[in-house]
Amino acid sequence: MENTLKKNRMSPRRRVINLIVHIFLAVLAAIWVLPIFWIVLTSFRAEKGAYTATFLPQGYTLDNYVKLFTDKNVLNFPKMFTNTLIIAVVCCVVSTFFVLSVSYSLSRMRFGFRKTYMNIAMILGLFPGFMAMVAQYIILKAMGLSEGSAVRFGLIIVYSACTGLGFQIAKGYFDTIPRSIDEAARIDGATQWQVFTKITMPLAKPIVIYTVMTSFIAPWVDFIFAKVLCRANADQFTVAIGLWNMLQKEYIYQWYTCFAAGAVIISIPIAALFLYMQRYYVEGMSGAVKG
Repeated sequence: MENTLKKNRMSPRRRVINLIVHIFLAVLAAIWVLPIFWIVLTSFRAEKGAYTATFLPQGYTLDNYVKLFTDKNVLNFPKMFTNTLIIAVVCCVVSTFFVLSVSYSLSRMRFGFRKTYMNIAMILGLFPGFMAMVAQYIILKAMGLSEGSAVRFGLIIVYSACTGLGFQIAKGYFDTIPRSIDEAARIDGATQWQVFTKITMPLAKPIVIYTVMTSFIAPWVDFIFAKVLCRANADQFTVAIGLWNMLQKEYIYQWYTCFAAGAVIISIPIAALFLYMQRYYVEGMSGAVKG
């Protein structure tokens, strides 16, 4: 009742400001949604080629999606999708474990190399990751992981090995969890591993979900290093390389609409993972607020 009276007493100046803010937000939302809307429409477009005279397609068809999964002679999209899914799932599991373990150790434990490691990690984080790409490729080539089916293993190693440096966000969250909870559990006889898995992790659901999401998305959308390592190994191409090939001049006329369909397809796993994990994120946040 009180809120209703406040709204009724809102000054004309305040109403004008609210109207301008809402219009501004609506324009920003339209700018953000428009490219997504356009790529979805293009994925159903019947006309071939990259350029059309009108914004809206003149005809609609499902042939672009059918061709994407059935035409394996030129660009084998199902194989690329499978390669990327395997790499992303394995990296998600390994990277999540690495990041959370390093973050928990730096937050809860005290050891000699702790501050030095954090300083080194912060300094290394100032440089873009692709600066080490040549060295990584030479090492993987010396290990025999740059040809054939070993390429996937090489990509998993590179994507997972460096994730321990990205501990800052997770460590900051672990720092907010009272250490007294850990001490009480150890008094009751719990080991450090039990404290980590059975006490800290349930209390840190939001950061766990964030880590899972970023660990999955990073290899799923990476193009630069995947292109360097895969080179001409078409059987080991990821979806990022496949979509890039669809825009090459020899393929763009026949495959541009399939490129749009592929862009829609690769967004599905990320959206599905987010929708599935979102409920745990909300539960973790509500638990944190109650605590």
